[in-house]
Amino acid sequence: MSQVKVYPPRPSRQASSNPLPQLIQTPSGFALLELQGTFNLPSDCVDADDKATDVVPMGKIDFPDYHPETQDASSTAWMKRVHLYVGQHQRLTGQVKKLPKALAVVRRRGEAGAEPEHLEVVEVVKYKLVFSERPEPINTDVVP
Repeated sequence: MSQVKVYPPRPSRQASSNPLPQLIQTPSGFALLELQGTFNLPSDCVDADDKATDVVPMGKIDFPDYHPETQDASSTAWMKRVHLYVGQHQRLTGQVKKLPKALAVVRRRGEAGAEPEHLEVVEVVKYKLVFSERPEPINTDVVP
């Protein structure tokens, strides 16, 4: 029987030393990004095996109905609409949904393969951003 020890996040974590990708931050916490379809990468960013060879900016996320200065802190009305701007000419519209069960993002702590293995909780994710509609074309002046 193998054993894994799980630790809470360290209080003083530096962003530059974190090997995990940056998580998406919503006004209520961290979220997953759920997309329907395929993203076509520029040809200079893909190798012969269709693997990404470079970092490609995905887009910008905007919560148009979130106004912290005028909203009640417990209000979830802002979750009904979220925009993901892809490049300068497309916008996806989606919504923020609460996950049925929260997910923990973990990473190995110490030596890989050491017995017993130690894991550290990096973040807890409680929401997902769902974009199930087709992208709509936009004017470049609209991108916030």
